[in-house]
Amino acid sequence: MMYEYWFGKIRGISGTKKRKLREYYGDARNIYYIEESRLKKDALLGEKELDILCEARKQDGVEEDYRKLTEAGICFLPWFDEDYPRRLLEIPSPPYALYGKGRMPEDDRPSVAMVGARKCTPYGEQAALEFGEALARAGVQVVSGLARGIDGAAQRGALNGGGAVFGVLGCGVDICYPREHIGLYTDTQRAGGLLSEYPPGTPPLPAHFPVRNRIISGLADQVLVMEAREKSGSLITADMALEQGRDVYALPGPFSSSLSRGCHQLIRQGAGILVSPEEFLWEIGQGKRLLRQKSDKNEKILESHENMLYSCLDFFPKSIDQLQDETTFAPGELLGLLTALELKGCAREVSKNYYVRVP
Repeated sequence: MMYEYWFGKIRGISGTKKRKLREYYGDARNIYYIEESRLKKDALLGEKELDILCEARKQDGVEEDYRKLTEAGICFLPWFDEDYPRRLLEIPSPPYALYGKGRMPEDDRPSVAMVGARKCTPYGEQAALEFGEALARAGVQVVSGLARGIDGAAQRGALNGGGAVFGVLGCGVDICYPREHIGLYTDTQRAGGLLSEYPPGTPPLPAHFPVRNRIISGLADQVLVMEAREKSGSLITADMALEQGRDVYALPGPFSSSLSRGCHQLIRQGAGILVSPEEFLWEIGQGKRLLRQKSDKNEKILESHENMLYSCLDFFPKSIDQLQDETTFAPGELLGLLTALELKGCAREVSKNYYVRVP
């Protein structure tokens, strides 16, 4: 496998050309040792590609390089490996190889990708958390990009639900990006896996992320866009998903929010509408597996007045005055109940005297 690793990480030769070379010459070891005159004669590569391959064949330390990979606990999966995700073989231009920490998504389990804005609103963040948790509890694998905002919230929700979660990186799997997600990076590896088509040590360059997005959608049966501007990477992912034959869903939001305009655009174009996690799960045939622990849990841990206040909270921030009008609680009692809900992790103050519910 070390020669396959050497061949797979060569940059400047497309995955399609690599597959063609390997099928023609048998395996990567043959490509490493074959005479240059034969390569030129067969003319399977352009002049620049041939120069890249010949230069790579001069590199020493192939065995040492592969040993370091295995010692780092990183797996290398070329497209012909039996553990390579089957869904990716269905898409145009699948990665020639994947590098992973943890495990790969299971082919026979439902899988959903969740993407959205990095600078999301509290509404989008809470929706991503709730959908991620509900999907995980129903046994659905959750795939995202480990990015700030929606991606991170979706993955954290899936972890809260005790499910399998997978992060697709735009850098080497040995690099945590963004750095502040180191805890999420570690938890994702334990609960599922991290994967990338870029070799270890590859930095998170901007050009890598649009290319990475085709893997996120390719690993999923459905793609959920939770928040997106009119021009965003999330819409690129949605377009890729449609090209791959995946179903796309979008979360509607306030008409005045620029972060919902991309979702509304997708809905106008025919995307499914996300009304609730429960309704989505029924739509994809997983409703029977949904554990109804969320409402039961709230009834058990919340007192009656707390439960009444919790039911009035929403993903949209509400002011204390608005909550007082809806509940008729006295100001002092209302503040006490809000504090109790915050301590129980059921509410959060997102700005001065404005609160949102937490799933």
